[in-house]
Formats: sequence, C-alpha cells, structure tokens
Amino acid sequence: MAVCARLCGVGQSRRCRRRQRNDQQDQGRPSDACEDGSGHINRGGSNRGPLHPESLMELPPELLVEIFSLLPGTVLPNVALVCKKFRQILNTETIWRRRCVEEFGMKEDLRKMEAGGVSSQDLYVKLLHPYRHILGLWQPDIGPYGGLLNVVVDGLFIIGWMYLPPHDPRVEDPMRRRPLFRIHLMESKKATVECMYGHKGPHKGDIQTVKKDEFSTKCNQTDHHRMPGGRQEEFRTWLEEEWGRTLEEIFHEHMQELILMKFIYTSQYDNCLTYRRIYLPPVMPSDLLQPGLFKGTYGSHGLEIVMLSFHGTSARATKLTGDPNVPAGQLTLDVDLSQPVDLPELDKQRNIDELSRIILEIHGKVQREAEQPACGPSANVGRAAEGAGGVERAAEEAMEVDHGACTDACQSGPSSSSPPSEAKPFVLPLGVIARNEVYPRTCRKSFYGTGLIAGHGFTSPERTPGLFVLFDEDRFGFIWLELKSFSLYSRLTDNLPHAHAPNMERFEAMLCNMQSWTS
Repeated sequence: MAVCARLCGVGQSRRCRRRQRNDQQDQGRPSDACEDGSGHINRGGSNRGPLHPESLMELPPELLVEIFSLLPGTVLPNVALVCKKFRQILNTETIWRRRCVEEFGMKEDLRKMEAGGVSSQDLYVKLLHPYRHILGLWQPDIGPYGGLLNVVVDGLFIIGWMYLPPHDPRVEDPMRRRPLFRIHLMESKKATVECMYGHKGPHKGDIQTVKKDEFSTKCNQTDHHRMPGGRQEEFRTWLEEEWGRTLEEIFHEHMQELILMKFIYTSQYDNCLTYRRIYLPPVMPSDLLQPGLFKGTYGSHGLEIVMLSFHGTSARATKLTGDPNVPAGQLTLDVDLSQPVDLPELDKQRNIDELSRIILEIHGKVQREAEQPACGPSANVGRAAEGAGGVERAAEEAMEVDHGACTDACQSGPSSSSPPSEAKPFVLPLGVIARNEVYPRTCRKSFYGTGLIAGHGFTSPERTPGLFVLFDEDRFGFIWLELKSFSLYSRLTDNLPHAHAPNMERFEAMLCNMQSWTS
C-alpha cells in the first residue's frame, strides 16, 4: 500500500516530482512539443494522457485492470483504500474472475454463476476469501476413530468431503466420499452453511473458527439425521455404507461387537465436530518411495488410513483413522531403513520360524546398539516413540537430520534417484493370516521394522518386531510376527489440493500434536 501511495504521487515523492519537472523546464523542450493544462508534455496532440507517466494514477484504466489482476486477492482490499479511482477500477469483474481461477482453480463455473446473478467479486469476497483458511486436509476429533476430511472448492460450492476407505478387504479399490457440509452463495448474497449429514438433504448448519488450524461444525437441525425406523434402521443403513454388508453376513462375534461399538460412539456427535489441520509429508530426494496416504488392512478393525513419511533413515506410518486398540494419531509402523533384510529362497520364506529367526536377530542387534550410548532404562526411550516424550524426541531428531543440509542421512539412506531394485519373489509364511488372499508375489526391498500393538482402550502398548516389504511405488506390506498376520497397504490416489506442508518443521510439529490428541 505504501508503494502504491508513492506511485500515486502522495508522500515524499511529490518533492521529487516537482524537482524533475523543474529540471525539464530548465533544460528546455523540443519545438514540436506542447504543454497541456496539467503541466504534462503532449506530443503530437494526443489526449490519452502523459507519454511517460510518473505514477499509477496516470496510467489508463485498462492497464490498471491488468496490473491489479496480477495481485493476490488478499491485498486488493488495501489497494482499494488508496484512492477513489482504484476503488472504482477494482469493481471490474475481470480482476476478480482471474483471482478465482488462479487461486482456487475455478473456470467454466464462473460463467454459470455470473449468468445467475452472482458476480465473481461477490464469490471471492463473500465466499472464497472468508473460508479460504478451511481448505485442505483435516482430522476430526472422534475419539480413537479419527478420520480424513478434505475441504475443496467444488464448482460453486465449498464442500467438506469425508474420505472413507473401501469396503474391507478390497484395499486397492478407490476411496469413498461422503459430503458433511457445504457453503454457497446460491440463494442470497451472503454465504450460507448447510449440513449434509443424514438422508433428508441439506439443512441449516454453522462453521466456527476455534483457533488457527482448527475449526468446528455444528448442525442446527439434527432432526434431519433421524430415520423413520429409529436407531435400528439408522444402524442398518450405516452398516451397509460403512462395511458394505449386513450384520447377519458378519459371522465373527468380536467383529460384530467392534462394529456396534463404533456406531454408538460416532453417531452421538450428529456432525457437530472439531477438526484439526493435517499436512501431507514433504518429498525428499532420499525417500524410498513417494510419501503420502495409504489404505491398510487391520484385521477385524477393517481398513484404516495411514500417512507414510520419511525421517532420515526411518520410515514411519501414522494412523489417520484408528480403532479402540490403537487409536488415530499413533505411530503404527516404524521402519529402520538402515536394516535391510535379504529374503531367503521361497521354500524358506514359507517357514515362519526361519523368518522369525532373521528378524529377531536384527531386533536384538538394534536393541544392543540402542543400549550402548546410555545405561539404564532411559536408553530405550528414543525407540519407544509412543509416549508423549518419545514422539517429541523423535521429532527433534528428525528435524536435526532435515536441517543438516541432507548430509549423512541423505547419503546413507535409500535414494529415489537410483534405478529401481530388481524384483524378487515373495510369498507369505505358512500360518500368517492375510485379509487379502491376492497379494503381490514379487517385491523390491524389505526392511526390519516394528509395529504398535495394544489392548482394548490402548492399554499396555508395545512395539513388536516385523518385516516391512516394498512391492512397488504404490504398495507395501508389513508382517506382524507376534500376531502372525499380514497388512497390505495401497496408495490413496485422490487429488488433494491445499494439503502439502509448507516445510518439514511444520510437518514434524503436526505429527507430535496429532499423537497428543488421542494419547
């Protein structure tokens, strides 16, 4: 704004302009030049203004429109405060249409909206700009279950989509989406918030910004969530949407109890939820594969969403959705990329005792190395990574690695720039349970790692050794030796705008906070 003011001829630059004009008068003017009433030189009798404008005020309106169209929409209100001329020019639809397209990706929708009587300026000023802070990825506070909300500009709406994993055990199927709320300008010149939960269509809702990187939704007509058949009909409908089957088709009694428990717990919120911002992990040159979101199988708990990120020589999978045993926000997998595992021949791979021997040897070596620098129980704190102090320490260590100009960690860790490893045959050991009977039969690499297990209510959590198997760029697996089970993970390929972390420090801080939400 200060720059605009000086260019417009206010402030100290007036003195400079007068000096320049006096110098021009002293030096004389060409014979074919004449001076108009404002003191400007007019060559050739043109009345389009000064040939060499000395401020933005002297530029023609069409050029000012082009200049203002290049400015971020967040600074345009300040430009309008400079003078009346700027304020009038900022009413040009071209400026606001360009801002909507470049900042929020809107294109053909703008023409439809303008034909309906809503201007691009109203759309930007009353909808997109006020609610820009809720765009991106969020995790709802639903106890141990968590979730994944993606708020996007969708046509003429801002919509909050709840992302749901595919029905168990089809881990490679695309994600499912359910709208929870929407904001629009369709019926008035004021932004309207509507709750989309339930089966009776949109109804009145509200959104409140609690603090930075946190907001809450509220439904003002929760009766729209009720069904004529009462709770039984609501449960049957929820079960079909959540699991793709009826209760009679689920024969496992423990699974029935888990499903009923989740319905009772989650339905009590009535879409009145608090959301906290989450980021996608930054991509580093040394990453084993591209980090991001994956769907994984978790036995009777069904499919859950995890976030894979890399921290030096460690790969970590953090739960975005969880269960009563290991809740959302916890570090479900911690893979040591400095401990590769050479898989034996297929006959020996089928022997669970042979695989256990290999993994437990590495596990013992890692524990002994962790005990060498310090004595006593505190030596294992860094590897625990599940208590509040453990995660903070792990985050600090990861930040030190990232701030080290990618020296030792990048050199010793696997490099994505190197050619892909040759595919090796892979088979699950006999006795290991897999939700997916069809799984990849070749792999690129495998590493020692630990997985988090706990009792109901996240009691007695402990890290148990296992084998991390990289199949390809979009799939990996983990063999839980103690549980004798196998989890298959498949990449979530949906487009997620406004979701990338601005830097590694913000991402590390988010991971620490995420665990504290459910600890």
